[in-house]
Amino acid sequence: MHIQNGENRFYIAGDGKDLAEITYRSDEGNGDIVVDHTFVSEDLRGQGAGEKLVRAVVDKARAENVKIVPECTYAAHQFKKHAEYADVLSPRASKE
Repeated sequence: MHIQNGENRFYIAGDGKDLAEITYRSDEGNGDIVVDHTFVSEDLRGQGAGEKLVRAVVDKARAENVKIVPECTYAAHQFKKHAEYADVLSPRASKE
């Protein structure tokens, strides 16, 4: 499972199509990374693809010294599940 970097997204491709992706945008105000969508195809479900994509965005945020606002529910769940991501969680993130 090879994660590739595209414009405002990380993705996993196979058979000429995207099998999984996570998309994000940069917050114009402060440069935070806003994760707005995560998709994992049936082909990769249950194999940790989504978690690997979230980890790729976390690694990017750490490298760029910015925070993440996980707007999509999957990314938000991963931040709750992985306490080690707290260093890149934006204080603007929902506390639900």
